[in-house]
Amino acid sequence: MEEPPLREEEEEEEEDEAGPEGALGKSPLQLTAEDVYDISYVMGRELMALGSDPRVTQLQFKIVRVLEMLETLVNEGNLTVEELRLERDNLRKELEGLRREGSAAGPEVNLGPDKMVVDLTDPNRPRFTLQELRDVLQERNKLKSQLLVVQEELQCYKSGLIPPREGPGARREKEAFVPRGSNANSNKEEKTIIRKLCST
Repeated sequence: MEEPPLREEEEEEEEDEAGPEGALGKSPLQLTAEDVYDISYVMGRELMALGSDPRVTQLQFKIVRVLEMLETLVNEGNLTVEELRLERDNLRKELEGLRREGSAAGPEVNLGPDKMVVDLTDPNRPRFTLQELRDVLQERNKLKSQLLVVQEELQCYKSGLIPPREGPGARREKEAFVPRGSNANSNKEEKTIIRKLCST
């Protein structure tokens, strides 16, 4: 029965053997305020051994200031770590509560990788399918390219490079009046897609 107290005494002796010098061997992220005090003690002993030279005294004041800054940083770091631990614990409790509520409410619905739940009361919910958006983007790109061609043609007319009657635009105007079955149907489809999207 006496063995456990001996073990505790051995552990205390190991800590004492590391003593103040042990703080210098720690990682900066593991330092505590007590470690900073131990470092201060070691530094003070070393400075006392050097003597009372004015340069040593000046150096001592600078070292004290650096140790004060280190103590402040260590204390703030420890507070931040403690706050993060508390936040983590609170979030775990909240998650456990939500899981309990979810299991009590009923079985979860597994929607699969290509499904999602949409809140119909959410004003920022998606309103169009991906295919509808693709169609609109294709139509926009097509209209944009046509606009660029017309703008280039207009610049050519303005600069006088193309005479007004012989330009490619005159040919397009003639072609535009010739009704084509496929073009008329595609134009109607494009207009109906835009009307569908704008009406929703």
